[in-house]
Amino acid sequence: MSLALAITGITAFGVANSPGVMSMIFGNQIVFWGLVIAELALVFAISGAINRLSLSTATMLFVLYSVINGAVLSSIFLIYTMTSIASVFFITAGTFAVMAFIGYVTKTDLTSMGKILLMAIIGLIIASLVNVFFVKSSGFDLIISYAGVLIFVGLTAYDSQKIKQMLQMAPDVSEASQKLALVGALSLYLDFINLFIYLLRILGKRE
Repeated sequence: MSLALAITGITAFGVANSPGVMSMIFGNQIVFWGLVIAELALVFAISGAINRLSLSTATMLFVLYSVINGAVLSSIFLIYTMTSIASVFFITAGTFAVMAFIGYVTKTDLTSMGKILLMAIIGLIIASLVNVFFVKSSGFDLIISYAGVLIFVGLTAYDSQKIKQMLQMAPDVSEASQKLALVGALSLYLDFINLFIYLLRILGKRE
């Protein structure tokens, strides 16, 4: 997960400092939406077809996803100041670490909470789309951002516990268990990225 975040960060920074690449991605809707669709396809491919993929193939798909996600996220360097991006990153890292630790050590079963949060993500996506295309309210956008922070803070704890339980059930350190770890790393990566984005929308200072 840490390696994927590093790849995403380096890619985002590199693309942000390349006007030609930025123009190609954000100046052409076909390219931009093509990258977004590719991201979704890769997440579904890794999560849904992990048993049919080799470990090396799944790992390469995860790396490819990290690169594409970095390219899409490069716009934050044009919208927010470097100082606020750095500060929000460390806030995200601290929050993520605390919640992952709580999820790992708690004796409370978080399964029911996880199901509620997964349904809340659907509501969050619908609310975001409604705001983008119809409401177009900055106040509503802020409410959505706060809700997103709460949801992904909870999901970090839930995913951490779920990964721990899955790996404890693995009989040995086989390729199958390594695939479980890879899917777990993807889940935590997505939690971190989404938490960072929502916190940045709340705390980030614009250029």
